[in-house]
Amino acid sequence: MATMHSRSAARFMITPAVFLLLVWMLVPLCMTLYFSFADYRPLRATFEPWIGFDNYVRFVSSSSFWSLIVTTLWMVGGILSITIVGGVLMALLLDRPMFGQGLVRILVIAPFFVMPTVSALVWKNMLFNVDNGLFSYLYKFFGAQPFDFLSQAPMLSIIVIVAWQWLPFATLILLTAVQSLDSEQLEAAEMDGAPALSRFRFIILPHLSRAITVVILIQTIFLLSIFAEIFVTTNGAFGTRTLTYLVYQRVLESQNVGLGSAGGIIAVILANIVAIFLMRIVGKNLDN
Repeated sequence: MATMHSRSAARFMITPAVFLLLVWMLVPLCMTLYFSFADYRPLRATFEPWIGFDNYVRFVSSSSFWSLIVTTLWMVGGILSITIVGGVLMALLLDRPMFGQGLVRILVIAPFFVMPTVSALVWKNMLFNVDNGLFSYLYKFFGAQPFDFLSQAPMLSIIVIVAWQWLPFATLILLTAVQSLDSEQLEAAEMDGAPALSRFRFIILPHLSRAITVVILIQTIFLLSIFAEIFVTTNGAFGTRTLTYLVYQRVLESQNVGLGSAGGIIAVILANIVAIFLMRIVGKNLDN
């Protein structure tokens, strides 16, 4: 058991790291909160330190605010659907013995380490490009007209790009859960004549439920702030703007720091509401 002296020493050693982390997080948050109550437009040399909740009212009452909330939720929901279903299938596939299993697992996980900007550029220029993209060459090979994904199916294109990058994360977590499954249960069910689909539904899927909820929680928190993929591919056009992209437009394009800061605070509040809701679900799942 840890003694009082060892606990004090542990607290003393982690104090600098905790302090730096708090400063790293609290200083930008406090500055954003301060500017959200001010009228700050640098290019117009305008700075009024206190205008109340005017920026919040303007941001929420914007004609595009609620539509962007819906777009964000649709985008996150689509990405989660692909990563969860694909992650379960990939985990089951990688759990089977195969030639070069270690190399295959490394290749499957590799996309998660690609920067979002690089990933979006690869998909935009090498795969989705209507003139020189791989998919366009395939369409022409089969005698069909090339399909412009980024202008004709922009939402689906961004969902696919982001899902491709987050699929390895889901696969890694779910593969760990699959490997912890007691093989005797599956062998007993197979000996009793249970088909593969029934074994998956009544044994494997319930065992993966905790891992799936953890994946949903972690991915949702990060996916609510999707920006780089939208900026690189569609630049917010064709109905692909999210709440995070609107904050960017208010701060950098409109040069209204106060209004953008208010949007940032609103985005943080909404993200925390979603995170608390998901954490309650995860907690109940873990208790069961």
